[in-house]
Amino acid sequence: MVEEGLISEDQAREALTKAAELGRTFTSHLVRENLIDPVGFAHVAAEQFGLPLIDLNALDLRQAPSEVVKEELMRKHLVLPVMKRGKRLFVVVADPTNQSAIDEIAFTSGLNVEAVLAASDSISQAIDRVLAGSSQAFEELTAGDEDLESLSFEAQQQQQESADDTSDDAPIVRFVNKVLIDAIRKDASDIHFEPYEDNYRIRFRVDGMLKTQMKPPVKMASRLSARLKVMASLDIAERRVPQDGRIKLNLSKSKAFDFRVSTCPTLWGEKVVLRILDGSGVFLGPEKLGFEPEQKDVYLDAISKPYGMVLVTGPTGSGKTVSLYTALGLLNDEGRNISTVEDPVEIRMPGINQVQQNAKQGLTFAAALRAFLRQDPDIIMVGEIRDIETAEIAIKAAQTGHLVLSTLHTNDAPQSITRLANMGVPPYNIVSAVHMVMAQRLARTLHKCKVPEDDLPPDALRKFGFTDEEIENGLELYRNKGCNLCNDGYKGRAGVFQVMPVTEAIEQVILQGGTALEIERQSKIEGVIDLRRAALNKVKNGSISLVEMNRVTKD
Repeated sequence: MVEEGLISEDQAREALTKAAELGRTFTSHLVRENLIDPVGFAHVAAEQFGLPLIDLNALDLRQAPSEVVKEELMRKHLVLPVMKRGKRLFVVVADPTNQSAIDEIAFTSGLNVEAVLAASDSISQAIDRVLAGSSQAFEELTAGDEDLESLSFEAQQQQQESADDTSDDAPIVRFVNKVLIDAIRKDASDIHFEPYEDNYRIRFRVDGMLKTQMKPPVKMASRLSARLKVMASLDIAERRVPQDGRIKLNLSKSKAFDFRVSTCPTLWGEKVVLRILDGSGVFLGPEKLGFEPEQKDVYLDAISKPYGMVLVTGPTGSGKTVSLYTALGLLNDEGRNISTVEDPVEIRMPGINQVQQNAKQGLTFAAALRAFLRQDPDIIMVGEIRDIETAEIAIKAAQTGHLVLSTLHTNDAPQSITRLANMGVPPYNIVSAVHMVMAQRLARTLHKCKVPEDDLPPDALRKFGFTDEEIENGLELYRNKGCNLCNDGYKGRAGVFQVMPVTEAIEQVILQGGTALEIERQSKIEGVIDLRRAALNKVKNGSISLVEMNRVTKD
């Protein structure tokens, strides 16, 4: 530094002596006391220690993983985390000799820390920007957009007198309204408001995947949850037990969205999750669901029967409701009486009698089914068969001249049969009522920016499930790339289906007390493809990637 003319020899010797007295390293003392030009020092230190030097002004610090390192630690050691990649955390430092800071960050974060140099003054300013960034972003989001205050929320009740000063706080009102509108614009299915010890994040679930959208200041946690609870007509004074409510947002006379609200107390405050329900209804048509041609024929044949049961199975968020409402849309005409009981009613469809389950008031699935059977029904939809009572009534309805549509939570179609048997439904009732079982998943479809997959060896392709014939004929596989018009290379979702008609041969297996494996074995003999094979077909035609196939199906 003396040779570079950044400091005189006398100043250097004096700094060495003073640093020793204070128990500091020489470089740490120079940085802390501003005894040298920060930019010049950074250049010399980068050359001497062989570390990369960066300009913090050229980085987008809005993406800095500030939650990984506590504010106290950042200011104490003058360090700033700027990027996280896998298990590696890149941290900007001013003093390259401060190994204790690197070790402390590595210990508290559980990550491998790599140091990068920057000028001390720019790091200090960057820390201020990052820590204040969420507050500034919050102010920017809530300022100057008065229209957001005037949105129409039907479920909002005047509880301001019990909400302290939170519910009528205009910035909070505008911010929450903006979050809801942003989620609708991005086609999100859920919004997560999550408080933690040192930060607060809001995540949207888009195409089945959660992604952080914004990080308001953690001090806003209680005000945000209070605002959401007021909108959903919940008790804002009760923070110890979960609560459920509903918000209706009217965007126009013809367009409305419902938000199902669920609160849950956590260590650091109330987590609030909103499920977005498009109240205007949806009808995709069977050709858009993602069926293979043979599967579509089986599906249409099953729902066209005048009686019997059609079951759809899959985990939460796999599109079961859309599949059922697609069937109802095809069947909905003036000549049929259609009734549904759901929890909640997610899609509204004119011409169908839709009932919202309310167990607290005694309106269970079973109670609603009994009422339907006294009202001259043609088609009945039960949101979910959860217990033996509901199962018995649904089976009886299917046996007495009614078409019954319902869902179960199992992994695949054969397991739905054994699940009914385990509930206590006799095998002879299952075979006389159930006509078709359909398992499904939702896979993210590749956007048009997709690129060819790297050449994979035949052994790897066989492990994925491709046949030797397919490999020999050549496979054109694609993977996600990502652009400004998609979400990490994906846009929208398509169904992956296992459609299993209950044939005479499968009926014999069921009557003999066959297991799910035996039912699956017989279904494959009859040409039924499982979820993995259906996903492989979508990989072959370029709809989904190998990574997405592995995510939604098991090998």
